[in-house]
Amino acid sequence: MPNASSWSASSPLLLLWEDSSGTRIFLSLLYAVLAISGTLSNVMVIYLVFSFKKLQTTSNAFIVNGCAADLSVCALWMPQEAVLGLLPPNSSSLRSAEYRLLRGGLLGLGLTVSLASHLLVAFNRYVLITKLPSVYQALYQRRHTGCMIGLSWALALLLVPLLPGLWTPGSAQQPPPRQTDGSPRYTALLLALAVLGQTALLLHCYLGIVRRVRGSAKRVSVLNFHLLHQLPFPAAPPPPRRAQRRLSTVSVLLLCCVFLLGTQPLVWVSLLGFFLRPAPPALQAASWMLLCSLSALNPLLYTWRSEEFR
Repeated sequence: MPNASSWSASSPLLLLWEDSSGTRIFLSLLYAVLAISGTLSNVMVIYLVFSFKKLQTTSNAFIVNGCAADLSVCALWMPQEAVLGLLPPNSSSLRSAEYRLLRGGLLGLGLTVSLASHLLVAFNRYVLITKLPSVYQALYQRRHTGCMIGLSWALALLLVPLLPGLWTPGSAQQPPPRQTDGSPRYTALLLALAVLGQTALLLHCYLGIVRRVRGSAKRVSVLNFHLLHQLPFPAAPPPPRRAQRRLSTVSVLLLCCVFLLGTQPLVWVSLLGFFLRPAPPALQAASWMLLCSLSALNPLLYTWRSEEFR
């Protein structure tokens, strides 16, 4: 089937070439919705941070960095996927190796910087809450913050040309099962291990924040209890903080759950394909789409509970 192979090789996420045209149209519409919503939300966050001095903090600098990277996926890559999904599999525009390389570069650049920004935001909040203010101020000077942001882009620019097969997962389905060239499988394994390690660090930071906040609130509550009984006159009880702590904990856990839902399917699909057997194309397509959908959801994840942004 020449048409089938050309479709799968040229469109890494639309792996369902054997399905009806209705399925491909549905996927194209889904990409279009994610592209529009993701572009608007990322541009809005960038605009707000640059327009209001109150929002120009170190943590928001990393969030803006992630939004800029997500625009590479939502504003530049997703619209192309939406259009290509409507073209016939034997279209000449799908066979250009240079064009596939350009699309893969946009996807790889955006996802790499976006995932790095997730980790930078988590580590920034972890240091802010769990370390002394002097440690935070020494680590997050303006120059150091700029270097961290620059390193995230330098890492992405280094990985994209060195590992072109990393961002074209559809090519892993092209060789026959007995072919000895396993470079796509190893690049997929590298991607899975990198995302898994980044996820472990991110969870360590956020769970450490939750433990520190809950422990500090508990110590403050015990201290207030003893002080109230030593006062010579009745004092009004302090305002309840349990609901606020619970809400903050739920917000952090929700952020972690959404991140896990977007990243872990691809990790385990890639590990399954390397150690056992390749997953069905539909499962691969769904795992990649979940990962890319984070580019549209990231602005909401980091701003929906922020009173300053509201």
